[in-house]
Amino acid sequence: MRVDLFDFQLPPERIALRPAEPRDAARMLVVNDTLIDRHVRDLPDLLRAGDLLVFNDTRVIPAQLEGTRGSHGDGPQSGPGARIGATLHKREGPRRWRAFVRNARRLRDGDSIDFGAGVSATASDRGADGSWALDFAGDEPVELLLERAGRMPLPPYIAARRAADTRDADDYQTMFAREQGAVAAPTAALHFTPALMEALTARGIGHATLTLHVGAGTFLPVKAEDTADHAMHAEWGRIDAATADRLNAVRAAGGRVIACGTTSLRLIESAAGEDGVIRPFEGDTAIFITPGYRFRGVDGLLTNFHLPRSTLFMLVSALMGLERMKAAYAHAIDNGYRFYSYGDASLLLP
Repeated sequence: MRVDLFDFQLPPERIALRPAEPRDAARMLVVNDTLIDRHVRDLPDLLRAGDLLVFNDTRVIPAQLEGTRGSHGDGPQSGPGARIGATLHKREGPRRWRAFVRNARRLRDGDSIDFGAGVSATASDRGADGSWALDFAGDEPVELLLERAGRMPLPPYIAARRAADTRDADDYQTMFAREQGAVAAPTAALHFTPALMEALTARGIGHATLTLHVGAGTFLPVKAEDTADHAMHAEWGRIDAATADRLNAVRAAGGRVIACGTTSLRLIESAAGEDGVIRPFEGDTAIFITPGYRFRGVDGLLTNFHLPRSTLFMLVSALMGLERMKAAYAHAIDNGYRFYSYGDASLLLP
C-alpha cells in the first residue's frame, strides 16, 4: 500500500508534553461501530467479565548517553574530543548494544567514547541503518553503568520541545515495569493505576504480562513510498508457556484478549499460529502489520494516538480499517485529544 495513504495533519499543540494526572484521568476514544468519548478510568464499564488485558512488563532504561570521542583503536586519531550522542536501541550481547549515534560522521570503527562517570565504550560495526555497535568496557553490568551515566530516552517529538527531567524517571515508566531493557515505554500502560487495576479485577476482568523490549526503531519514520519496501526493526520478546496457556483459555471460554499497547499486540501476533493458538515465544520479532493482515491472537487493543505515516498507525488501521481510523483521528484532533506517548488513549474493538 502507498505510505501516503496513512498521512494526516496534526497540530503541534496536540502533542502532550506531560501525562495526565492522575494517570487514569486520561481521555479515551472508544472506536467500534461508533465513536464514544470516555476516560481510561471507565474501562471496567466498557469491558466484560472474562476479558483479559495483556500488559508489557518491560522497564525503560536510561538509554541516552552523551560523551566525548577518545582514542582510535588501530591508527592515529583525527579529531579526538568530538561530542558524541548515543541512543541505545537493542541489546546484542552481555556488553554490546546497538545504538543510533549523533555526530556519527566524527566516529570511526574502533573509536572509544567516554560517557563520563567511569563509563566508556568502543564503537564498531556500523550498520546499514546508520547505527553502531557499542561494546562497554569493564565488568559491571551495563544496566549499572547506564544508571550512572544515562538519562531517560524521551521520544524525539517531546525531546525537541523540552529536556528530560527528574519527573520523567517516574512518568515514563509503567506500573508493570519489571524486566529492564526497553529504550521506549509501552505507553498505553502508562494510563494504569493500582486503583484502576482493583476496579477491573472486581469486575472479573483479568490481566497478564509478557515482555517485549521496545527499541528506538519504533520512532523511525517510514521512508519508503510503499509499505512493501519498508524494512521493519526487530525487537526481542518473550511469552512463557503459562501465559500462552492462559490467553488460549480465555478465548476458549468466550473471553476477549485485549492487548494493552501495540507492543503486546505485536508479540501476541508473533506467537499465534494460523490456527489461532498462541504458543510460547522467545526471540526477535520484526512483524509488520498493515491492512489486509488477519489477526490471530487478539480481539481488541488499547493504545495511544500514533504518528502519521508510522508503522503503528498502519497497525491500528489494519485492525479497524483505514477510513474508520482516519475518522477517529480527525474526531480526536477536533475534540482536543492529546497525542503520542504522554497523550490520551483509544480503545479499539473490531
